[in-house]
Amino acid sequence: MVELKTPGEIARMEVTGRFVAEVLAELRTRAQVGVNLLELEAIVRERIRERGAVSCYWDYSPSFGRGPFRNTICLSVNDAVLHGLPFDYALRDGDVLTMDMAVGIDGWVADAATTVIVGTADPEDVRLVRATEEALEAAIAVALPGNRIGDISAAIAAVARAAGYPVNTEFGGHGLGRTMHEDPHIANDGRAGRGYKLQPGLTIAIEPWFARTTDRVVTDPDGWTIRSADGSRTAHSEHTIAVTADGPRILTRAT
Repeated sequence: MVELKTPGEIARMEVTGRFVAEVLAELRTRAQVGVNLLELEAIVRERIRERGAVSCYWDYSPSFGRGPFRNTICLSVNDAVLHGLPFDYALRDGDVLTMDMAVGIDGWVADAATTVIVGTADPEDVRLVRATEEALEAAIAVALPGNRIGDISAAIAAVARAAGYPVNTEFGGHGLGRTMHEDPHIANDGRAGRGYKLQPGLTIAIEPWFARTTDRVVTDPDGWTIRSADGSRTAHSEHTIAVTADGPRILTRAT
């Protein structure tokens, strides 16, 4: 069931969203060659504690994972793209790191992800990351009252195909608000004009992610970390937004 939010509830989600954006912005500066993933996890834990927030990941036990998840951020390196477990790994020159974070503050949730290149950037990695960012921008632009979920999905896929990247539809965006995952599901490919009709008050996380050369994924023995099936590098960009009468409102943007 889709739950529409009031303007006041959206404002409370935006408080959470700003916090998520600020922490991710800090991590972007901290993700340097030689920094251990566990150091980044520790920073997030401390920021959550300081703010009095609640991690949506801690103790998370969905059907697709080997729960419970016992970290506060997903950190996925190179061919890993989703649900990466932080582990004892020092970042290397040229690594592609995706950081995905969701928390609740006073009962309202926000979720965002960003991908950074550590040290020396391979131009093909830059192109891949930028494609996910452009797909996110295109998807947000069509998140208008009267449009449909399929318009968002089609906008993402159009950017991917123009860039030459295949699209996986197994994992995508989702509704959120009082919990991290609510209806509707938002695939990263779909038919324009189809699906749930967007209405003011709808709050969703839009999250295009691509691998360079495959749309297939595999899961690590840890039961969580999802990788491209052929080992090609990956990238992921995500914002929480609200559909409003005045247009899409990005809730996970730092001030």
